[in-house]
Amino acid sequence: MKRKENTVYFENKDSRKILPINKINSIFAYGNLSFSSGVVSYLSKEGIPIHFFNYYGFYEGSMYPRETLVSGDLVIRQAENYLNSERRLCLAGKFIEGACGNILKNLRYYARTREDVQEAVGDYATSIETEFSRLKDAETIPSMMRTEGKIRELYYNALDEIFPEEYRIIKRTRRPPENKMNTLISFGNSLVYSTTLSEIYNTQLNPTISYLHEPFERRFSLSLDVSEIFKPILVDRIIFKLINKNMLDDSCFRGEIGNMLLSEKGKKIFLKEYDEKLKTTIKHKGLNRNVSYKSLIRLELYKISKHVLGVEDYKPLVMWW
Repeated sequence: MKRKENTVYFENKDSRKILPINKINSIFAYGNLSFSSGVVSYLSKEGIPIHFFNYYGFYEGSMYPRETLVSGDLVIRQAENYLNSERRLCLAGKFIEGACGNILKNLRYYARTREDVQEAVGDYATSIETEFSRLKDAETIPSMMRTEGKIRELYYNALDEIFPEEYRIIKRTRRPPENKMNTLISFGNSLVYSTTLSEIYNTQLNPTISYLHEPFERRFSLSLDVSEIFKPILVDRIIFKLINKNMLDDSCFRGEIGNMLLSEKGKKIFLKEYDEKLKTTIKHKGLNRNVSYKSLIRLELYKISKHVLGVEDYKPLVMWW
């Protein structure tokens, strides 16, 4: 990528394309890409984050521009909500509530449309509801995380009832993913994390102060919190489509069972669907107008801001469509 005056160009051996700066929200850099210092400086000045992924498709890090939307009051309130154990538990529980609600929406959709798995999926949905009901008794973040982990485990077991054998999760594995479904989930989750980080940049929230996940050095943990809500909405729904419409084949993956990744073809297919999903609009109940899926993330962040400022209690997004 190069800059000439106030224009950004993407060049390869075959072509040269102009990237309109006013239409770029963030850049996802896969593979071996080179950035001139001029383009990096220009993107930073324009407040455009660059998210870097390595050769294997794993998230490596981000060029996070200097923040311009700063609010000392909001940062202090974020910290107060973290340091107060009761307030922190409240927010952490809300993130799990949103994730659980969207997980159940996905399962109930399949329970309605697939009679052959209706009973089994229904049983898993009931077990997830039972597990979630225990959340109100949790007194520590680790106990909440254990509940969240159990809900995810039940969810993935339910998905194994739905999808064909070659796309079963069996056990959630990450680096490296051990099979096709784990590969798709890991790739999609990294996209949601980086997309959420880009949206946080466009608010006054501090991305390093989180509630469900522990804040650590060198990671934007608030993005991990908010991503939990959107993984079932974005990643899982895209995977459902890719599998149900037979959009993937063996050439979309590389490696063997136990060490599997998406091929270049597989990445392009997933990224195309992901980009289209973010642009898709739905009628928002509260706003009474159409908003994109990407805008839903920004709206969620605004709700969190209002909560930490004490303006309005936070209610996590659960799909109504």
